[in-house]
Amino acid sequence: MMLKWIRENVYAAGLFFIIRVYLGWEWLTAGWHKLTGGFDATGFIKGAVTKPIVDKATNELVYPTFTAFLEHFALPNATWFNIVIPIGECLVGLGLILGALTTTAAFFGMLMNFMFMFAGTVSTNPWLILIGGLVFLAETNAGRFGVDYYLMPLLRKAFHKMRHGGHNGPTAADGKPKAVHV
Repeated sequence: MMLKWIRENVYAAGLFFIIRVYLGWEWLTAGWHKLTGGFDATGFIKGAVTKPIVDKATNELVYPTFTAFLEHFALPNATWFNIVIPIGECLVGLGLILGALTTTAAFFGMLMNFMFMFAGTVSTNPWLILIGGLVFLAETNAGRFGVDYYLMPLLRKAFHKMRHGGHNGPTAADGKPKAVHV
């Protein structure tokens, strides 16, 4: 019942408008500061590799796969991450503020928050994951007062067209279009 209210109610959409604009602003400003402030992920990645999260009882890595990803992929490609992270943060922020591909923006925002947490940074990440999760649960209702109101019907129509090969008329049992006689 509550999920239905979150996903369909106009008042919930109004509440999620406020929530997503706040969340989007947090992402946009974080990305903008990185873009304009000479962001370099190298130190952060090195720190996460040299001081990974370990279980205090066993002294084993808690996220060995993620640590290996950082060491063998992220660190050698830190220059690329210096571009992708701030641009990604800005895009998530813009998507949430404008209500454009809102669910997708919330998903990628949460994904980045989890990556930061796996690397050992708590900061505001749990808070942003919680808020992002709520926006994600609201699905398209979170973008009802935004670009998604107009964009989602167009995307649904385009996907429907793609699935049916651009044909909207009746089809035969083999899936091919039936001849329509006028």
